[in-house]
Amino acid sequence: MNKHTPQSPAQELHANVAVPFPQAHAMPKSVYTSPEFLAQEQKHIFAQDWICAGRAESLPNPGDYLTLQIAGEPVVVLRDREGTIRAMSNVCRHRMSTLLQGRGHTRSIVCPYHAWTYNLDGSLRGAPAMTLNESFCKEALGLPAIRCEVWQGWILVSLNPDAVAPSDRLAEAAALIAPLDMTTYTETYRETFRWATNWKVLAENFMESYHLPMCHAGTIGGASKLEEMVCPEGLEAFNYHWILKNDTVPLALAHPSNSTLTGDDRRKTWLLAIYPALLITLTPGYFWYLSLTPDGPGHVNVLFGMGMSADWLADPQAETHLANVKALLDDVNVEDKGCTEKVYRGLCASMAQPGPLSHLERPNYDFARYLASRIPA
Repeated sequence: MNKHTPQSPAQELHANVAVPFPQAHAMPKSVYTSPEFLAQEQKHIFAQDWICAGRAESLPNPGDYLTLQIAGEPVVVLRDREGTIRAMSNVCRHRMSTLLQGRGHTRSIVCPYHAWTYNLDGSLRGAPAMTLNESFCKEALGLPAIRCEVWQGWILVSLNPDAVAPSDRLAEAAALIAPLDMTTYTETYRETFRWATNWKVLAENFMESYHLPMCHAGTIGGASKLEEMVCPEGLEAFNYHWILKNDTVPLALAHPSNSTLTGDDRRKTWLLAIYPALLITLTPGYFWYLSLTPDGPGHVNVLFGMGMSADWLADPQAETHLANVKALLDDVNVEDKGCTEKVYRGLCASMAQPGPLSHLERPNYDFARYLASRIPA
């Protein structure tokens, strides 16, 4: 390539991660702002990897459902009559209307356009006024199934039939946090929102705790110390770090009745970034998470949820503790929104240039390497 030929965003990204971490810089501006690069992300990442649709306990009963869009594909996730959580196309097999909207409960899936009706397993139950069409075959017109697995209580969905199973791909993540056992936590709250920033800006904001003292000075910034933060090298499917919390937020510590956690594990907060876009903060008392999907280069759709460990949920003061943490996290989200939207505005500036990374931003470097491994130069 001629040295004067402009590089594509993907080429810029590959050059960015070609240096060792001690020499690393933040990712190039183009990988955040380029519609071309976003199209590559949708094709090579969101349409290929596992995307989180929330927690399994949020669909407790047969007929409970939620909807989402993955790489432009409308998807419905529901609990069927046998109690299995499954995913399928949310597009009617007739004139291709979308079917269910949002979240809710239904006994069957009825198309709002012509009332074609599907069972909870996706099979077509009935279609009015189709008896005169000789090509109509009810058995051949079920909703296409989409891969769906529950890992550690999380509903993971993939459009890729060949994606490595989460139980294998994320075995090392499960081992790391095994003493806390995420399957025993219960989601108590969820909401969705849309922020004016690139999805990777928000993901990277989660991955590093370097910003806590400044961005979160009014909330959680004083609950941990930069010198106590540990950021190991990430793995192929995720990166992680941990911070040790003081007693500013009691729910972040092991419950007094907990006899399994000892030493620093009783006050350790894990921050897991499951690629591409499931971000989990896990403490001995509660968890909160973000599941991200891009909405153009400059906006991100966010599923935000939180919940409690079994021993804290059983505490007589559980509701009070939960309300306090929910209020705290609402304030934290306001701070993160402000910081990440400022970053995106800066990324769009002509004079902006990516700077060198701190040792506390090791997860950001690993995330950039994951992106480069998925997107061809």
